[in-house]
Amino acid sequence: MGDQRKRYNEEFKKQTVKFLQEQTKSFGELAEELDIPKSTLHQWMGQYRELKNEPVASVDRVRELEAELKEARRQLQERQDQLVDREEELAILKKAVHIFSKPRNADSSS
Repeated sequence: MGDQRKRYNEEFKKQTVKFLQEQTKSFGELAEELDIPKSTLHQWMGQYRELKNEPVASVDRVRELEAELKEARRQLQERQDQLVDREEELAILKKAVHIFSKPRNADSSS
């Protein structure tokens, strides 16, 4: 039959994630050392990750932060572009309201 599935308690998972965050080895190396599937470790990282436990110079963390920064900058630029568009639309609407709110000259129909 198949291998029995291992069960780990919450504290073990949290401690494992903390250990993973303090390491500079690859996830694959750590998964092999701990005899825990990489996918399981990734899942635990998603659940129990605490940024304060990560080394500052972690290459993976730097890449992740760079990607987050790039995405945040993209979103900011997108919102700035939308704001410029809305300001232009507002200026046009103000001009239109001004033009159409002027009283028509009653003498012009003669």
